[in-house]
Amino acid sequence: MKIGIIGLGDISKKAYLPVLSEREDLELVLCTRNAKTLNQLAKKYRIHETALTVEELLTKNINAAFISTATEAHFEIAQTLLKNGIHVYIDKPISMIYAETVQIVELSKKVDKIAMVGFNRRFIPRVKELKEHGKPSLMIMQKNRFASPDYTRRFIIEDFIHVVDTLRYLMDTKVIDIKIEYLKNEEKLDHIVLQLIGEQCTAIGIMNRNSGVTEETIEYMVNQHKFVVNSLVETTHYHRDEVNTTKFGDWEPTLYKRGFYQIVDHFIDCIRHNKTPNPSIGDSLITHEICEKIVEYIENRN
Repeated sequence: MKIGIIGLGDISKKAYLPVLSEREDLELVLCTRNAKTLNQLAKKYRIHETALTVEELLTKNINAAFISTATEAHFEIAQTLLKNGIHVYIDKPISMIYAETVQIVELSKKVDKIAMVGFNRRFIPRVKELKEHGKPSLMIMQKNRFASPDYTRRFIIEDFIHVVDTLRYLMDTKVIDIKIEYLKNEEKLDHIVLQLIGEQCTAIGIMNRNSGVTEETIEYMVNQHKFVVNSLVETTHYHRDEVNTTKFGDWEPTLYKRGFYQIVDHFIDCIRHNKTPNPSIGDSLITHEICEKIVEYIENRN
């Protein structure tokens, strides 16, 4: 299978290139407008085919592509690839503009090609394991950053979207109501507290981007048990007076702990066997829709 990688920034260098280059069943084609970066990475990973533009990439007869460019370029690239019969994996979010996100979802269905969003937290072992303990009655997820408030749309659509999607995944039930609290400091958003309410389940998502520390935790409460996932790699189980901690072995690679091997494998497997990804593009649209509602709520009140 021939796979294009479009955009060779931090996430491609840290995650997608290391994972994809290990697979012997794939032939990779790198694509970026930066000729220096293109040549450096092609040499490093011994990749023979490259392209400076998406149009040039289309001449390479690829089967699928990973889109890891700046978010603003996602829509145009995904649209071009899908129209040319190429399956796409799109780093979250699909687009900063909700109407464009809907267009990509509809186009993928129209041309009958796989489109999948890179919500890697659904594939993180310590996160996936939580669902094995049953449906939670209450959970709290925090994804905080040190001293980095941002404009509302970028804050929610590019970053908080991970929290929204992870909560939806763990709730495993339809969201029937949403409650939002937030703090803005002039034009920038400092923090948000979100409640997603489902049948017999309340999920609270918190992001403070003016925090004293960058951190990510999940508290998952079910049937007199509490599970706390710290930094996505360590789980502590509380039950009455018992406390047990589960850690990875020293040799487990970081990209496995963070779900990148698993999500890449899933996308490739779906293409090979013509299967619908999980999350499907339709399911990912629900996450984008909730995020758009949050943005509209905040912007309409200011």
